[in-house]
Amino acid sequence: MKVEQIYTGCLAQGAYYIESNGEVAIIDPLREVQPYIEKANQDGAVIKYIFETHFHADFVSGHIDLSRKTGAPIVYGPLANTDFDSITAVDEQIFKLGNVSIKVLHTPGHTMESTCYLLLDEQGNPHSLFSGDTLFLGDVGRPDLAQKAADMTQEQLAGMLYESLMNKIMPLPNDLMVYPAHGAGSACGKNMMKETMDTLGHQKEMNYALNQPSKEAFIEAVTDGLLPPPAYFPMNVAMNKKGYASFDDVMTKGMQALRAEAFETAAESLGALILDTRSADLFSKGFIPRSINIGLDGQFAPWVGSMIVDVKQPLLLVTEDGKEEESLIRLSRVGFDNVVGHLKDGFNAWVAANKEVDAVNRISAETFKNEWVLGETTVVDVRKESEYRAEHVDEAYNKPLDFINDWFMEMNSEEPFYLHCAGGYRSMIAASILKARGIHNFKEVAGGFKSIAEAGVPKTDFVCQSKLQKA
Repeated sequence: MKVEQIYTGCLAQGAYYIESNGEVAIIDPLREVQPYIEKANQDGAVIKYIFETHFHADFVSGHIDLSRKTGAPIVYGPLANTDFDSITAVDEQIFKLGNVSIKVLHTPGHTMESTCYLLLDEQGNPHSLFSGDTLFLGDVGRPDLAQKAADMTQEQLAGMLYESLMNKIMPLPNDLMVYPAHGAGSACGKNMMKETMDTLGHQKEMNYALNQPSKEAFIEAVTDGLLPPPAYFPMNVAMNKKGYASFDDVMTKGMQALRAEAFETAAESLGALILDTRSADLFSKGFIPRSINIGLDGQFAPWVGSMIVDVKQPLLLVTEDGKEEESLIRLSRVGFDNVVGHLKDGFNAWVAANKEVDAVNRISAETFKNEWVLGETTVVDVRKESEYRAEHVDEAYNKPLDFINDWFMEMNSEEPFYLHCAGGYRSMIAASILKARGIHNFKEVAGGFKSIAEAGVPKTDFVCQSKLQKA
């Protein structure tokens, strides 16, 4: 028996490959499925089942394409209704896989169809638990995403999640290995560990959600402090439930290389948004006006999903040399399939064609320190509120990037200000969005708060309650 976790850091997502005696099961596959097929071929095995723990909200699974290419059936837990052929398993149903078995454990609460899969070894003993979004390491799945579909409140779903955990998970052996669907950085939970696998016994000891004294306390603990989910979540759920375009077709369309003139024409005629996936540093030095920068070197796909509200939005790409395919793959993982092409030969081709360019006024932390004056310098910190509360520049305003579509309207386009995040990735996203909306009178600080703190700029952990006002 072989159990392999295939972890994708930018999505904080774990897919799983289980092989026994020439038969393979894939759990929660990513959109690009060829690696699973090749892995099975290398093992001289066939993919027998594709298991889904639930209708994912934060990424588009590869279940449909993988089933088309292998003939393997797609298996969901109870209460799952799909618009494509699939098996809706019953609670505690057993699926044979070579010399081992996979047992269905229906664990509603995160969503109504949420299901864990218990792997039983050759002797029928519990070996490992694929816990989906029911149980994370250090946390449990958020209970607010399925409220509309279930016609229930988040408190009611949290209560259901409590019953699932107490009745289905907690009685399992302590030495059981837990393999969750996500880790730290995912928006599907709020307190996840950076580790990607752990024993159930350790989770019973340290996971705050599993150590609440009562159901009421559990409900209060897991619903406290939940931030609004990213706007793309419902659209990904719909794609996972109803189906989507072939990954191969999406890649073929997106890999069209357009020369500068054709690129410009496509942007205007299709109403396409220009997405620049280069690094923040390269983008700051020059970019196509009104393009949005979300660099591949960070949590690219989740930020695309958070900043670009509609997955059907036509997109044109500007990438670093050779990064076109990677950009497309990572966009497809969160359902952004409508990429209509990329700029042939990248930004240099745009410059060579004598097209209009823009730039961000990016300064060093030392320059910021020399220009900063208490009471006179307006500083906008786009980190999360929790980061800001821990430490921030004296009298800085906290305007989290997640909510830029709300707060940018408060900005006075005539008043100069400074912009920063933790390290420079998020602040460049914010800078590109602000400039696209006509706000240019700012300087963005390279290296973010880390560099600012190292430069010795006065800082505080007291939250400034003031708000920037419109002119």
